[in-house]
Amino acid sequence: MFELKTIALFMITAVAEIVGCYLPYLWLKQDKTIWLLLPAALSLMLFAWLLSLHPTAAGRVYAAYGGVYIVVALVWLWLVDGIKPTTWDMVGGCVALIGMAIIMFAPKSI
Repeated sequence: MFELKTIALFMITAVAEIVGCYLPYLWLKQDKTIWLLLPAALSLMLFAWLLSLHPTAAGRVYAAYGGVYIVVALVWLWLVDGIKPTTWDMVGGCVALIGMAIIMFAPKSI
């Protein structure tokens, strides 16, 4: 159960980070309203807070989070940008998830 909660928290964290970065992108690159910066800032604050909820060392959390972020970004690519990930994208995402699992769930001596 710990593993599922950890992965779910990482996924929510990744969405908060992506939204926090995507909204300024819309403003800068697609001439959307500057008011998008307000929810972007709130989303990035949520992202930072969510990362703090993990019970393990910050460096380990950041390293493992990167693997989940990669997969969530690929899902975003598909669902939001409308670009289907390639086979190699999917292979890379699986490798990243395996790395995350090793970092987070392998037995720790400390």
